Amino acid sequence: MPFAAERKKLPPHDQITELQRKIQLLDGDKTAFYESSQSAMKKNRESILQLRQDNKRLYRKVAEAKAGDEHIIRVAFQNKGLKQDAFHNMSGKVTVDQKVLSKTKRLNASKHTTRTYQQRLDELKREYERIKPEGGSGANLHALENRLEKTQFKSKEAENITSYYQKLKTELQDESLTFQGQLDSLEAEILKYRKELHSLQVMRDDAQLSEEAAKAAFQQQDELLSRERKERERAITSYRKIVEEHKAETGKTERSVKRTPLQPDELSSEAQHSTTRIPAEEEKAFSALEEAFERIKETTGATDVQEIVKRFTSQKEMHEHLEKLKKENEEALLQLKEQRELLIQRFEEEEYSGDAKLSFFCLCLQLQAHQQRCDSARERLDWLTTTLSTVTAGVEHLAEKLQHITLQPDSEEAVLELLAQCELQLQLLQKEFEGKDLTAIMKEMGEDEFYIRIEENLPEYNTRVRLPEAQPLDDEDEPGVLSREVLKRQSQLIVDSNLKKKTWKRKKSKFWPKEEI
Repeated sequence: MPFAAERKKLPPHDQITELQRKIQLLDGDKTAFYESSQSAMKKNRESILQLRQDNKRLYRKVAEAKAGDEHIIRVAFQNKGLKQDAFHNMSGKVTVDQKVLSKTKRLNASKHTTRTYQQRLDELKREYERIKPEGGSGANLHALENRLEKTQFKSKEAENITSYYQKLKTELQDESLTFQGQLDSLEAEILKYRKELHSLQVMRDDAQLSEEAAKAAFQQQDELLSRERKERERAITSYRKIVEEHKAETGKTERSVKRTPLQPDELSSEAQHSTTRIPAEEEKAFSALEEAFERIKETTGATDVQEIVKRFTSQKEMHEHLEKLKKENEEALLQLKEQRELLIQRFEEEEYSGDAKLSFFCLCLQLQAHQQRCDSARERLDWLTTTLSTVTAGVEHLAEKLQHITLQPDSEEAVLELLAQCELQLQLLQKEFEGKDLTAIMKEMGEDEFYIRIEENLPEYNTRVRLPEAQPLDDEDEPGVLSREVLKRQSQLIVDSNLKKKTWKRKKSKFWPKEEI
């Protein structure tokens, strides 16, 4: 963007050259002021010497005039010796009266001469006071030329600055026309992307819920299968114990039936007792079988042999059925695992598939781009506010510097500016006087005018010392921190006050010189 280069600040080299130019101007002003002050001092010394010589000459003339009058009187009396001799014929009182009369005449004559000389002296002083300012016309002209060059340079600089800021203002106004549409389009796109993101988040939440539901169902099936497996194992162990007990009982009966081989000498006796031994062994076997049968009945709870057989067959069928259920549950478990893997794969494919991933990535990139544009717009707005504040401060400073330059009263622009200023001032006055007592305000204004009129009628030697005004309290959040514009104004005020002090001292030395008689 071409405007981005103009927005940047000046490089340090240009700033250094600008500061050097300003320093040179200040040095020129300083040298001009020094030269003007030296020339004024020199002319003041020369005028003081001239005035001293004039005063001596005038004193000499007054003395000569006085001596001349006495000489004339003496000569007159010497030439008129007869009149002097005439005083001898008069009485003492008459002679004294004549002398007093002559003395009064001489006194009146001397007063008249002194009055004429005093008037002449006053005229000479007035002429000197009139001619005295014209003596420093060269230095004043030089100082005025320096000030004119300085003001011309400052005016050119101000014109350049105003033209630059005018261009900047026009560009900003042109760009501000499209800002609203761009902001609306960006807001619409952001809302659309937010809706899409919300829908994607809802889809993700649904997928997570379905995954959690599948996990919970799988866990329930797993717990159910483990519970059934434990029950089957418990039943199988109980059945195995029962079978082992039956086997042990049958083994006991078989061992009791079996006999060890007899000796030949005992065959005869065994043969004799065979008839009695066989029924005893059968009775033992029957008793063992009866005991086993009783135990089976007690364990199974059956009362009949058929019932016991049915019970064993049913247990066998139940075992087969449980084995079948185990296989079916294992197959169902495998199917659920496969379904879970398929669901996870589908979820991953949907989450990280090409189109969805690409759209999500594009949305993220667009969101980042919009955020960057918003940040850049915010930074640009901050820069514009700072530039506007600096421009206003520069314009105010320039207006303060050019305040002593008055426009031509017959120019239309000056009249329009005065009219605009008067309109703004009247609006401010109207806002300030809203809801206030106008009669009291008029009374205060009349009193102020009365006091001002009285102060204007006071003589010059009756000076009034004004107290320094109270400084207003700052309403800022951080009163200790000064901005750049405030520091500029303070430094300019200090420089202006120093210049005013120097000019006042110079004027004082001009208009109140020390007289040495």
